[in-house]
Amino acid sequence: MSRKGKSITLSISERDKTELLTLAQEWGYLWGERANISGLIEAIARRQLKIAPNNNWSELRIKILVKIVGILTDGGKIEEAKIIANLLLERSELSIPQRQKIEKFLDNSPPPWRLEIDSYIRRQQPFQLSYQDAASRLWNFTVRHAEINHREKREYLECWCEETEGNLDIPELMHNWSLRLDRLPETAIVPIDGKWLPSLDYIEVEMHLLRGLAFAYKSKSNDIIPPEWLEGDKRVRRVVRRVSNTFWFFREVLQYGADCVVVSPEKLRSRIKQKLLETLEHYS
Repeated sequence: MSRKGKSITLSISERDKTELLTLAQEWGYLWGERANISGLIEAIARRQLKIAPNNNWSELRIKILVKIVGILTDGGKIEEAKIIANLLLERSELSIPQRQKIEKFLDNSPPPWRLEIDSYIRRQQPFQLSYQDAASRLWNFTVRHAEINHREKREYLECWCEETEGNLDIPELMHNWSLRLDRLPETAIVPIDGKWLPSLDYIEVEMHLLRGLAFAYKSKSNDIIPPEWLEGDKRVRRVVRRVSNTFWFFREVLQYGADCVVVSPEKLRSRIKQKLLETLEHYS
């Protein structure tokens, strides 16, 4: 195979040479079966390939896209997260810590069982799984609805299950379970026939916010009625929320202390009152 034309010498690092070879391979500029940098450069010179800036994205755009990768990952949309992650790695604006974070994400792909669960949720496919709790007890669940949510730095599979034995929540929510994803055995998930439910079970909870919290509170996605001032009392704000799990609800409202009062339903109000009395006893 003859080769004609004037030669040039490129003074580049091995890393840059590797990148050029990769680009030549991707765009089909080959010498035999090997990537051809000369062919790539010739195509650029002849304007067969367009050169565009790779450093004109704002810092805000980069930060938002990095955050979206995390949101998609937490929501179980791993493939979508990978697409954006690879797009970010192509950008020169990415800081070293951001690049390391994205590379770590791509190098640590979710295990097959996690991808399987994500697939079942997308397809609305009921499934069965085994779960080992903190006391090393093994539970078997038949799942008819599931969501993956991020709570307190961990991911949880929040699901509606046929089984209720051992669930300590109020009767209306005993079909709902919150299972830590890192406790799911890898080989204990199988699809089953049957109907997929549209959502978890929910109850409506009314809260009154007092003092500084009344002004500082920002509406959350599961608030049915946005915060509103009580008629005749501009010091108290009313919030009505959908709640699927009282454990997580209590962990939120108890941190507000005396600035948050659960008004209804009565059975939930009684439970939180009992928790506060038990706490008070520890200080007696």
